[in-house]
Amino acid sequence: MTRVFIDGKEGTTGLRLFERFQNRPDITLLTLPEEVRKDPKARKELLHQADISFLCLPDAAAKESVVLAQGCHGKILDTSTAHRTAAGWAYGFPELSAGHRRQIETGSLVAVPGCHASGFIALAYPLVSAGAAGPDYPFSCHSLTGYSGGGKKMIAQYEASERDKLLDSPRQYGLGQQHKHLPEMQALCGLDAPPVFCPIVGDFYAGMQVTLPIFPALLQKKYGRKELHQLLEAHYAGQTLVKVLPLVPLDYAETCGGFLPAGAMAGKDGMELLVAGCDERPLLIAQYDNLGKGASGAAIQCMNILLGLKETCGLVL
Repeated sequence: MTRVFIDGKEGTTGLRLFERFQNRPDITLLTLPEEVRKDPKARKELLHQADISFLCLPDAAAKESVVLAQGCHGKILDTSTAHRTAAGWAYGFPELSAGHRRQIETGSLVAVPGCHASGFIALAYPLVSAGAAGPDYPFSCHSLTGYSGGGKKMIAQYEASERDKLLDSPRQYGLGQQHKHLPEMQALCGLDAPPVFCPIVGDFYAGMQVTLPIFPALLQKKYGRKELHQLLEAHYAGQTLVKVLPLVPLDYAETCGGFLPAGAMAGKDGMELLVAGCDERPLLIAQYDNLGKGASGAAIQCMNILLGLKETCGLVL
């Protein structure tokens, strides 16, 4: 029986983890009474009792938990931004390469990827690692997310009986190009500069769709839609949680209505990748749940790998 402590169970990621563990007979959840859930002494005690601890906390609190956990026998999975580019931490996206998977398997500290960053890196990393795009390629992307990604405060805003009418329309944010996911997007893909990144929150609870437009003339060699699709297929061949869908037909608008809903993967823990657009302007698209492969689903996947279990154990596909 694996003892699991969720430090910060009250947030959206922690609550989804708690929900996923309800039907896991191999998991014993260690919990704190409400009155001491933020008490450092009480948290330290459970961090040292647990085999696996999930940090579902703001960055400063996550760093504090790592200090409290020093000397413990258990493994730490941090879902905050605090350690995603830190030395000594494995990056929790095993599909990126055999090396990334091995670091998770053999490590004790795993940083769970950011929700927006997961889609961007899933699409950009294969291009850079294959030499199709150089480290100086000027990547840009936009990302649609459900409002659950904003946590309890944003959920309350969107679900209030009397709310601001402006919430009815999508809202772009991160306008200063200083989004907290940019460091990992740049570092994990080995880029000379961070991408131009435009996140957008919409009036739907969960789901995420990241779109990466490609300018073939700026790639190292000529790639059209078909070649980019083949590159992604080769990179993710044999993976269970990341699937490359068939090439989107050029007449998509006529055959399927031309719309791609951002909530298509809500409630699921996998990720689907698509290649659309035309040869002159290909579009690479990742769709998944911001609380699934973009947060708690990725965290559970990493836990399963750490424990030597089937990778999809307890996940919804």
